[in-house]
Amino acid sequence: MKLASYKDGSRDGQLVVVSRDLRTAHYASGIAHRLQQALDDWDFYAPQLQDLYDALNADRARHSFDFNPAQCMAPLPRAYQWLSGAAYMSHLALLRQVAEGDLPAALKTDPLLHQGAGDAFIGPCDDIVVASEAMGIDFSAELAAITGDVKQDTSPEDALDAVRLLMLANPVSLRQLEAAEQGKGAGLVQSRPVTAFSPVAITPDELGEAWRGGKVHLALQTSWNGRKVGMCDAGPEMGFHFGQLIAHAAKTRHLRAGTVLGSGTVSNRGAEKHGRMDWPKGYGCIAEKRSMEALQNSKAKTGFMQFGDTVRMEMKGKDGHSLFGAIDQNVAPLYPVQAEAEPAQESAA
Repeated sequence: MKLASYKDGSRDGQLVVVSRDLRTAHYASGIAHRLQQALDDWDFYAPQLQDLYDALNADRARHSFDFNPAQCMAPLPRAYQWLSGAAYMSHLALLRQVAEGDLPAALKTDPLLHQGAGDAFIGPCDDIVVASEAMGIDFSAELAAITGDVKQDTSPEDALDAVRLLMLANPVSLRQLEAAEQGKGAGLVQSRPVTAFSPVAITPDELGEAWRGGKVHLALQTSWNGRKVGMCDAGPEMGFHFGQLIAHAAKTRHLRAGTVLGSGTVSNRGAEKHGRMDWPKGYGCIAEKRSMEALQNSKAKTGFMQFGDTVRMEMKGKDGHSLFGAIDQNVAPLYPVQAEAEPAQESAA
């Protein structure tokens, strides 16, 4: 099934069930008002939500309405915990090849996770608001899972059973602030200001055969200012599947229902072509593009996002239909941008 949270003036929004084709929706208030409520007692609420979903798809749901992604908050507008992963070794290798050399051996056997800010996610069409372009505004095309309760020291197989819903994610990075934070050795805070999610979260069964081995075996499409820049396959090169990521997070603690865990930038390896490295499937963040340029030409030339830029992320099924809806955002200034004053004209004598 597919679930969303509609804006209603509250911090958590109103839970709605969305049809498979993303055309219609129905308020779930007769079952559960908020997604967190459903996650807290999933075995009780999920069958009822599924019945409404089936009725909606069969055009039997009374009081349905046209679905509007612009009205959506993040499916889970605020989470008890947001863990950002880095499951794609090609992404890590590309960035570290330019900055630090080869990947540390530990990263190839142990997932990389860090805590993010989960108190105020933003919706798929909400602006990315930043104080200054000089901070190095970057997008990141990712997948994310919402879990149920997970016991401490659970196995990857059992952890995979705890995946309740899947989403697309765009964790915004401020690349020019990263180095200072990394140098302190205490994690990323200012350089990871906000994360946006797709209009709907879907249960894994909606993916059919594309959901196998804890991975989504489909292409994640990314466009920047209307130009397609990435068509990266999310499945084959995911170094740690979602069960492994969740189990790693739960190694020393319980995870509560509503934990959100990101995959990291979806990335595919490049290949040598005519004596030069080539990345035919593009990139999922600007930092990757800059690393590609540095390896090819010894210098990065692509700048980061500017005010007024747009970014769009979407994943389609084998039938060509959108699965999660699209993240479709603009970059906007926190403070009004002052126009440069025109030079005064001398009056005619």
